[in-house]
Amino acid sequence: MADYKVKENQMLDEKYFTFTHKSGLEVFVFPKKMTNSYAIFATRYGAVDNKFKHVTDNEYTVVPDGIAHFLEHKMFECEDGVDAFERYAKTGANANAFTGNNLTGYIFSCTENFYESLEILLDFVTHPYFTEQTVSKEQGIIGQEIKMYEDHPGVRMHRELMKALYKKNKMRVDIAGTVESIAEITAETLYKCYNIFYNLRNMTLCVCGDVDPNMVESICDKVLKEAEPFTIVRDPENDDEPREVYKKRTVCKLDVSKPLFSIGIKDMDIPKEAKERTKKAYGTEILDEILFSQSSEFYNTLYSQNLIAQDLSSGCEIGKDYSFNVISSESSDPDKVYNMFLDYIEETKRNGLDKEAFELSKRTVYASNIKSFDSVEDIGNNFIFNYFDGADILDTPEIINSITYEYVTELLNKGFKEEYYALSIVEPLGKE
Repeated sequence: MADYKVKENQMLDEKYFTFTHKSGLEVFVFPKKMTNSYAIFATRYGAVDNKFKHVTDNEYTVVPDGIAHFLEHKMFECEDGVDAFERYAKTGANANAFTGNNLTGYIFSCTENFYESLEILLDFVTHPYFTEQTVSKEQGIIGQEIKMYEDHPGVRMHRELMKALYKKNKMRVDIAGTVESIAEITAETLYKCYNIFYNLRNMTLCVCGDVDPNMVESICDKVLKEAEPFTIVRDPENDDEPREVYKKRTVCKLDVSKPLFSIGIKDMDIPKEAKERTKKAYGTEILDEILFSQSSEFYNTLYSQNLIAQDLSSGCEIGKDYSFNVISSESSDPDKVYNMFLDYIEETKRNGLDKEAFELSKRTVYASNIKSFDSVEDIGNNFIFNYFDGADILDTPEIINSITYEYVTELLNKGFKEEYYALSIVEPLGKE
């Protein structure tokens, strides 16, 4: 039996068990008396990992953009011709997968037959099967998916925003790649990426629900073989990204009835410590709530002048080598909204943030975080995203509590500057 450790947050009344399986896999089990259970089996491998080497290699391996996403699709196929979805159909589990910039995750949720479904998950993700014929078929499928997203307003707007914010950072790379880049993918290349990044010592399993850690370990014992120790050397090309944005404004034309816009705020002041990154992420969320929520002056001014639709969304992302904040909506005049944004931010800097709005926004963000512990899916996904960044979700409420008015004011004054802003617009076809 593995050496189990327990971490608990008594204020939240939440805890998890953790152990390193003899295969090398890190395992986390959140016991929750809920009707459904959830599992996520993830690897530290995403869209940005297109140049890498094993520590023993002399040269870097460069692979086509989109290969991590392509590999995720291919993993569901099995050598016996029965794909993973057919196997899950027999247990009643709802399965899926996703590829991000820094990770790939395979997930399922179910109300019964959890351990049988867990066995399927661990089995198919550790047994790759690729041939040139199946790769060629998938190139056609994903090629169509890429073309579809080329015409998707929200996806296209975000993609163009990343290319405006960044000059060199691999956040510019589209997760799915391009039709041209995926055409270069071969079965041999897929196996090379798999053997490097799908080593169990580079992976983590998190399960949440009415589950027993001992039973989870027994399923791991049944399916997993010991992984060889390894070290991946990743490409350091993000190191010299300029502080200012690459482009101030970008426009594309698609089949939309009214223009869409995203204002991006580039952040290069990224804390080295994981807890500080978490603090900055939630501090920015509190700041966004003050500045752009439906109770804000900015939102109500835009809405009263019919310059935005009902929604004005905001959100930030922060990782070890990237950080940005985005404000988005639909508007008849995105450039006017952008100019009003510039004036609003400078006026807010001069006058200072409203302290009552800060307290209300902090309570809103705190309550939203606490509520996330009512969902096994949120617990599993949030845990993996935080853990891969070096943080722990059980520490999050305390971190949010530590955020002060002065800290959020500093985020505003240091982070909101015109040279850090980029505007991405999607205009209707035919507009001059």
